Amino acid sequence: MEFQEFREKTALVTGAASGIGLAVARRLADEGATVVVADYDEDGAQLAAGELETAGARTAAVAMDVTNPASVEAGVKFAVDTYGGLDLAVNNAGISGPSAPTGEYELSAWNRVIATNLTGVFHCLRYELPVMAAAGRGAIVNMSSILGTNGFAGSPAYVAAKHGLVGLTKTTALEYADKGVRINAVGPGFIDTPLLRETDNPMRERLVSLHPQGRLGTADEVAGLTLFLLSDSAAFVQGSYHLVDGGYSAQ
Repeated sequence: MEFQEFREKTALVTGAASGIGLAVARRLADEGATVVVADYDEDGAQLAAGELETAGARTAAVAMDVTNPASVEAGVKFAVDTYGGLDLAVNNAGISGPSAPTGEYELSAWNRVIATNLTGVFHCLRYELPVMAAAGRGAIVNMSSILGTNGFAGSPAYVAAKHGLVGLTKTTALEYADKGVRINAVGPGFIDTPLLRETDNPMRERLVSLHPQGRLGTADEVAGLTLFLLSDSAAFVQGSYHLVDGGYSAQ
Protein backbone atom coordinates (compact mmCIF):
# COMPACT_ATOMS: atom_id res chain seq x y z
CA MET A 1 0.00 0.00 0.00
CA GLU A 2 1.29 3.45 -0.93
CA PHE A 3 0.46 6.60 0.99
CA GLN A 4 1.10 9.50 -1.33
CA GLU A 5 -0.40 11.98 1.15
CA PHE A 6 2.72 11.63 3.33
CA ARG A 7 4.76 13.56 0.75
CA GLU A 8 3.45 16.84 2.07
CA LYS A 9 3.75 16.00 5.76
CA THR A 10 6.25 16.29 8.59
CA ALA A 11 6.52 13.44 11.08
CA LEU A 12 8.20 13.19 14.48
CA VAL A 13 9.21 9.69 15.62
CA THR A 14 10.58 9.13 19.12
CA GLY A 15 12.87 6.24 19.95
CA ALA A 16 13.76 6.24 16.26
CA ALA A 17 17.44 5.32 16.47
CA SER A 18 16.70 1.58 16.33
CA GLY A 19 14.07 -1.14 16.39
CA ILE A 20 10.43 -0.29 15.72
CA GLY A 21 11.05 3.45 15.75
CA LEU A 22 13.70 3.20 13.04
CA ALA A 23 11.47 0.92 10.95
CA VAL A 24 8.64 3.47 11.18
CA ALA A 25 10.98 6.33 10.28
CA ARG A 26 12.26 4.41 7.25
CA ARG A 27 8.75 3.64 6.01
CA LEU A 28 7.62 7.24 6.45
CA ALA A 29 10.69 8.46 4.59
CA ASP A 30 10.11 5.92 1.81
CA GLU A 31 6.60 7.36 1.40
CA GLY A 32 8.01 10.86 1.05
CA ALA A 33 7.40 12.30 4.52
CA THR A 34 9.82 14.68 6.15
CA VAL A 35 11.01 12.79 9.22
CA VAL A 36 12.40 14.18 12.47
CA VAL A 37 14.32 11.35 14.12
CA ALA A 38 14.18 11.80 17.91
CA ASP A 39 16.02 9.66 20.43
CA TYR A 40 17.71 9.79 23.81
CA ASP A 41 20.77 8.40 21.99
CA GLU A 42 21.84 11.50 20.04
CA ASP A 43 24.56 9.66 18.11
CA GLY A 44 22.11 6.92 17.17
CA ALA A 45 19.57 9.51 16.01
CA GLN A 46 22.21 11.19 13.86
CA LEU A 47 23.18 7.85 12.29
CA ALA A 48 19.55 6.98 11.57
CA ALA A 49 18.88 10.40 10.03
CA GLY A 50 22.04 10.05 7.97
CA GLU A 51 20.79 6.73 6.62
CA LEU A 52 17.45 8.28 5.65
CA GLU A 53 19.13 11.27 4.06
CA THR A 54 21.42 9.05 2.01
CA ALA A 55 18.31 7.29 0.70
CA GLY A 56 16.94 10.67 -0.43
CA ALA A 57 14.74 11.65 2.50
CA ARG A 58 14.27 15.10 3.96
CA THR A 59 15.20 14.48 7.57
CA ALA A 60 16.86 15.77 10.71
CA ALA A 61 17.89 14.32 14.06
CA VAL A 62 17.11 15.73 17.48
CA ALA A 63 18.18 14.56 20.93
CA MET A 64 15.10 13.99 23.08
CA ASP A 65 14.71 12.63 26.59
CA VAL A 66 10.98 11.92 26.87
CA THR A 67 11.19 11.89 30.67
CA ASN A 68 12.17 15.57 30.54
CA PRO A 69 9.29 17.84 29.45
CA ALA A 70 11.66 20.66 28.49
CA SER A 71 13.53 18.30 26.18
CA VAL A 72 10.29 17.16 24.54
CA GLU A 73 9.05 20.73 24.16
CA ALA A 74 12.33 21.67 22.50
CA GLY A 75 12.15 18.68 20.13
CA VAL A 76 8.63 19.51 19.00
CA LYS A 77 9.60 23.18 18.61
CA PHE A 78 12.57 22.11 16.50
CA ALA A 79 10.29 20.18 14.14
CA VAL A 80 7.86 23.07 13.83
CA ASP A 81 10.53 25.76 13.42
CA THR A 82 12.55 23.72 10.92
CA TYR A 83 9.76 22.39 8.72
CA GLY A 84 6.85 24.72 9.37
CA GLY A 85 4.57 22.41 11.28
CA LEU A 86 3.91 18.93 12.63
CA ASP A 87 1.42 16.62 10.90
CA LEU A 88 2.28 13.16 12.23
CA ALA A 89 3.79 11.78 15.42
CA VAL A 90 4.73 8.31 16.57
CA ASN A 91 5.36 8.21 20.31
CA ASN A 92 7.46 5.09 20.40
CA ALA A 93 10.27 5.67 22.92
CA GLY A 94 10.22 3.11 25.71
CA ILE A 95 12.26 0.76 27.89
CA SER A 96 11.62 -2.76 29.17
CA GLY A 97 12.85 -2.57 32.77
CA PRO A 98 14.07 -5.46 34.94
CA SER A 99 12.11 -8.64 35.66
CA ALA A 100 10.94 -9.21 39.25
CA PRO A 101 7.71 -9.90 41.14
CA THR A 102 5.75 -6.85 42.24
CA GLY A 103 6.60 -7.41 45.92
CA GLU A 104 10.31 -7.36 45.11
CA TYR A 105 10.37 -4.74 42.37
CA GLU A 106 12.94 -2.00 42.91
CA LEU A 107 11.30 1.37 43.44
CA SER A 108 13.84 3.12 41.23
CA ALA A 109 13.11 0.67 38.40
CA TRP A 110 9.35 1.23 38.73
CA ASN A 111 9.81 5.00 38.59
CA ARG A 112 12.14 4.80 35.60
CA VAL A 113 9.80 2.57 33.53
CA ILE A 114 6.68 4.62 34.32
CA ALA A 115 8.55 7.87 33.66
CA THR A 116 9.64 6.69 30.21
CA ASN A 117 6.77 4.53 28.97
CA LEU A 118 3.78 6.44 30.31
CA THR A 119 4.74 9.90 31.52
CA GLY A 120 7.10 10.21 28.54
CA VAL A 121 4.21 9.70 26.12
CA PHE A 122 2.14 12.22 28.06
CA HIS A 123 4.97 14.74 27.65
CA CYS A 124 4.98 14.11 23.89
CA LEU A 125 1.22 14.51 23.60
CA ARG A 126 1.32 17.61 25.78
CA TYR A 127 3.46 19.45 23.21
CA GLU A 128 2.35 17.76 19.97
CA LEU A 129 -1.39 18.25 20.44
CA PRO A 130 -1.51 22.07 20.69
CA VAL A 131 0.44 22.33 17.42
CA MET A 132 -1.86 19.91 15.60
CA ALA A 133 -5.06 21.33 17.09
CA ALA A 134 -4.05 24.85 16.02
CA ALA A 135 -3.59 23.58 12.47
CA GLY A 136 -6.86 21.64 12.60
CA ARG A 137 -5.28 18.38 11.54
CA GLY A 138 -2.87 15.66 12.62
CA ALA A 139 -2.47 11.97 13.38
CA ILE A 140 -0.66 10.34 16.29
CA VAL A 141 0.18 6.73 17.08
CA ASN A 142 1.21 5.80 20.61
CA MET A 143 3.25 2.61 20.79
CA SER A 144 1.74 0.39 23.46
CA SER A 145 2.16 -3.40 23.55
CA ILE A 146 0.22 -6.63 23.86
CA LEU A 147 0.92 -5.99 27.53
CA GLY A 148 -1.47 -3.08 27.27
CA THR A 149 -4.22 -5.68 27.46
CA ASN A 150 -2.52 -8.77 28.93
CA GLY A 151 -0.60 -9.38 32.14
CA PHE A 152 2.95 -10.71 32.21
CA ALA A 153 4.48 -12.01 35.44
CA GLY A 154 7.65 -10.20 36.43
CA SER A 155 6.90 -7.00 34.48
CA PRO A 156 4.57 -4.97 36.74
CA ALA A 157 5.90 -1.55 35.74
CA TYR A 158 5.93 -2.24 32.01
CA VAL A 159 2.44 -3.77 32.07
CA ALA A 160 1.04 -0.93 34.17
CA ALA A 161 2.58 1.68 31.87
CA LYS A 162 1.29 0.05 28.69
CA HIS A 163 -2.22 -0.41 30.12
CA GLY A 164 -2.15 3.24 31.17
CA LEU A 165 -1.03 4.27 27.71
CA VAL A 166 -4.10 2.65 26.14
CA GLY A 167 -6.34 4.64 28.50
CA LEU A 168 -4.42 7.84 27.80
CA THR A 169 -4.82 7.23 24.06
CA LYS A 170 -8.59 6.80 24.34
CA THR A 171 -9.05 9.85 26.53
CA THR A 172 -6.90 12.07 24.34
CA ALA A 173 -8.70 10.86 21.22
CA LEU A 174 -12.04 11.92 22.71
CA GLU A 175 -10.69 15.33 23.61
CA TYR A 176 -9.26 16.09 20.15
CA ALA A 177 -11.64 14.30 17.77
CA ASP A 178 -13.49 17.51 16.95
CA LYS A 179 -10.21 19.36 16.40
CA GLY A 180 -9.15 17.26 13.43
CA VAL A 181 -6.54 15.23 15.34
CA ARG A 182 -6.65 11.43 15.41
CA ILE A 183 -4.89 9.45 18.16
CA ASN A 184 -4.62 5.65 18.19
CA ALA A 185 -2.42 3.00 19.78
CA VAL A 186 -0.58 -0.01 18.42
CA GLY A 187 0.07 -3.12 20.52
CA PRO A 188 2.99 -5.16 19.16
CA GLY A 189 3.63 -8.68 20.31
CA PHE A 190 7.22 -9.67 21.01
CA ILE A 191 9.20 -8.23 18.13
CA ASP A 192 12.57 -9.32 16.79
CA THR A 193 14.49 -6.17 17.72
CA PRO A 194 18.09 -5.65 18.91
CA LEU A 195 16.78 -5.63 22.51
CA LEU A 196 15.30 -9.13 22.20
CA ARG A 197 18.33 -10.45 20.35
CA GLU A 198 20.27 -9.90 23.58
CA THR A 199 17.87 -12.24 25.43
CA ASP A 200 19.25 -15.67 26.35
CA ASN A 201 18.21 -18.50 24.01
CA PRO A 202 15.76 -20.38 26.30
CA MET A 203 13.88 -17.14 27.04
CA ARG A 204 13.77 -16.28 23.35
CA GLU A 205 12.40 -19.74 22.54
CA ARG A 206 9.74 -19.31 25.22
CA LEU A 207 8.67 -15.98 23.76
CA VAL A 208 8.43 -17.53 20.29
CA SER A 209 6.25 -20.32 21.69
CA LEU A 210 3.76 -17.80 23.10
CA HIS A 211 2.76 -16.70 19.59
CA PRO A 212 0.42 -19.06 17.68
CA GLN A 213 2.19 -18.17 14.43
CA GLY A 214 5.34 -19.72 15.92
CA ARG A 215 7.65 -16.75 15.47
CA LEU A 216 8.42 -13.27 16.69
CA GLY A 217 7.09 -10.30 14.77
CA THR A 218 9.22 -7.92 12.76
CA ALA A 219 9.62 -4.19 13.17
CA ASP A 220 8.50 -3.72 9.56
CA GLU A 221 5.19 -5.44 10.35
CA VAL A 222 4.58 -2.99 13.19
CA ALA A 223 5.59 -0.11 10.92
CA GLY A 224 3.05 -1.20 8.30
CA LEU A 225 0.16 -1.02 10.75
CA THR A 226 1.46 2.27 12.15
CA LEU A 227 1.58 3.91 8.73
CA PHE A 228 -1.96 2.77 7.97
CA LEU A 229 -3.21 4.41 11.19
CA LEU A 230 -1.37 7.63 10.32
CA SER A 231 -2.77 7.67 6.80
CA ASP A 232 -5.94 9.11 5.33
CA SER A 233 -7.11 5.52 4.80
CA ALA A 234 -7.73 5.42 8.56
CA ALA A 235 -9.64 8.72 8.62
CA PHE A 236 -12.49 7.24 10.71
CA VAL A 237 -10.23 5.32 13.11
CA GLN A 238 -10.09 7.21 16.39
CA GLY A 239 -9.15 6.26 19.93
CA SER A 240 -8.61 2.58 19.21
CA TYR A 241 -5.95 0.04 20.12
CA HIS A 242 -4.67 -2.25 17.36
CA LEU A 243 -2.75 -5.47 17.97
CA VAL A 244 -0.03 -6.86 15.73
CA ASP A 245 0.88 -9.96 17.69
CA GLY A 246 0.68 -13.18 15.67
CA GLY A 247 -2.39 -14.30 17.61
CA TYR A 248 -0.89 -13.86 21.09
CA SER A 249 -3.92 -12.02 22.46
CA ALA A 250 -6.46 -14.32 20.80
CA GLN A 251 -5.63 -17.19 23.15
